[in-house]
Amino acid sequence: MTILVIDAQGGGIGKQLVAAVKQDMPSAVVLAVGTNTAATTAMLKAGADEAATGENAVIVGCRRADIIVGPVGIVIADSLLGEVTPEMALAVAQSSAKRILIPFNHCDNIIAGISELNVGMLIKSAVAEIKKAVTE
Repeated sequence: MTILVIDAQGGGIGKQLVAAVKQDMPSAVVLAVGTNTAATTAMLKAGADEAATGENAVIVGCRRADIIVGPVGIVIADSLLGEVTPEMALAVAQSSAKRILIPFNHCDNIIAGISELNVGMLIKSAVAEIKKAVTE
């Protein structure tokens, strides 16, 4: 089971995701891909098994992954301050992997009906969904 964590900017969400997945599912293979080196470094330090940076790494990672997890912006072209390219968003959207997207109202992308939850609760919910997907 390969879990691909994708993040941008400083990698704070990805870092928390990687740490939580490795804590709850130590045998899971976690591949971290950042849109920039800061995000990649943060996820690697959090315990990712492998890490890479950039558009092509996202595209290749999406082909290898069983589960893709990250902020909802990873499926929206030009989101996360422009760090998600159209090709990245397309690779995530067209992947045969199960996608677990964390809802964040950020960068002019507003998700209606989602109450503002703290990041810790969102990470916990995402990890629960990953565990559920792994057992299916």
